[in-house]
Amino acid sequence: MINSVYKASDSRYESIMKYRRCGSSGILLPEISLGLWHNFGDVDTLSNSFSMAHYAFDQGITHFDLANNYGPSFGSAEETFGTIMKKSFAPYRDELFISTKAGHDMWNGPYGTWGSRKHLIASLNQSLKRMNIEYVDIFYSHRFDPNTPLEETLQTLVDIVKQGKALYIGISKYPTEAAKFAYNYLSERDVPCLLYQGRYNIFDRDLEERNIIKQAYDNGSGFIAFSPLAQGLLTDRYLNGIPADSRISRGGFLKKETLTDDVLLKIQNLNKIAHDRGQTLAEMALAWILKDKYVSSVIIGASSVRQLSDNINALHNTQFSKEELEKINCICLG
Repeated sequence: MINSVYKASDSRYESIMKYRRCGSSGILLPEISLGLWHNFGDVDTLSNSFSMAHYAFDQGITHFDLANNYGPSFGSAEETFGTIMKKSFAPYRDELFISTKAGHDMWNGPYGTWGSRKHLIASLNQSLKRMNIEYVDIFYSHRFDPNTPLEETLQTLVDIVKQGKALYIGISKYPTEAAKFAYNYLSERDVPCLLYQGRYNIFDRDLEERNIIKQAYDNGSGFIAFSPLAQGLLTDRYLNGIPADSRISRGGFLKKETLTDDVLLKIQNLNKIAHDRGQTLAEMALAWILKDKYVSSVIIGASSVRQLSDNINALHNTQFSKEELEKINCICLG
């Protein structure tokens, strides 16, 4: 039974949540954002989705990150969020920063994926209906399309903002040269790219190595990290092997082959550092990302209010000594 009467906590902006500016913009994101990739689909319990969304907002999380194909099934996370908007969040719409994306597989046929004008506009129109909102705060091109002219994709983003369907635009997972072109193209048309979203965590530093994060900063864009816990590897879930109810056991994106003996040893050694810091491994992994001034926010996924609360605790300590950073690098990079 969903409680139809929700009143946000009066102290929601008095918690430990802090807000960071995205590049050269008026966007202020909470250091921790809530992603709806998993656990908000039509296969999940609606009451739990409501509880997590309510708790997140009550703790100062104002940013909810979605995409057209989040679920499962495709579109169902946006439908769930639309129900939450209608029943709970409608009075607080102007406090919320809602994002969605298009560019991955969504429906059949040639216009159901990638970066054509046809796909992006049709997808956003569908997303707005599902979420019961008139506009999104930021709309992303979810991935670089190597076949559609980049000018077409980017001009569509410009037009979406000018149509009032999005306040800001961003890009996700773009390679360095395509990102450079995007920053320049959009800036010249007075609709600057204000967020770059990419996978970044203690184990996966590809964006750092390719200078993507610094590139975003230099172009007046914020950077927001997803998969900060490496699909759950950077938690205490796998310290002693593979639990029966884990993501690896259920199948999906995280494969059993990922948890090699070497990776397990790294996780255990990182956990020791986290313990010495008075943190869980997950808390330390989130704090490690937030230590970087170039990072605007970290997107977390959660399956329960308790897990969400545990992750927010990372904000109590996001400072690292030089020795701690050296130990972490030694473990992860060799």
